[in-house]
Amino acid sequence: MTTPAPIKRHPAIVSFSKDHHFGLLLIWKIRQGLTRSISVERISNYILYFFKEDLASHFREEEELLFSKLSSEDPLRQRAETDHLLIYSLIRDIESNKSDEVLLNLFATELEKHIRFEERDLFNHIQEVLGVEALLEISRRFSGSKHDIDEKWQDNFWEIKK
Repeated sequence: MTTPAPIKRHPAIVSFSKDHHFGLLLIWKIRQGLTRSISVERISNYILYFFKEDLASHFREEEELLFSKLSSEDPLRQRAETDHLLIYSLIRDIESNKSDEVLLNLFATELEKHIRFEERDLFNHIQEVLGVEALLEISRRFSGSKHDIDEKWQDNFWEIKK
């Protein structure tokens, strides 16, 4: 069995892919917490914190810098925007009901499907259809180290205590 070759990312899009790593890590943390029977409310609080500190701005930047460069009729853009709306809706639902384990599983599943879609399909499409100027404009995105957000978070429920 051969392993597929890694996808070559245009430098303009690399920072978005790096963000996706932390989104996948969020999914792993959610699933670790649920597997270890951590209080659903504790996990929900972390999801809401992560969304506020990281994911919301990531979505906004994707919408402004990537999706907007594609035609509003582009089916991949439409799917990405629909995915974002679904995830925003799930966040509102989690805010309203922090004790719903099914909701957390749904959030993790939908976020993972969305990230995989962007990495496998949307980003490749963007690289193919956008011109050099548009990619240069995207490359000006500031990607500071916002991924130290766990340093401010005290409840690392996903860690195994020894």
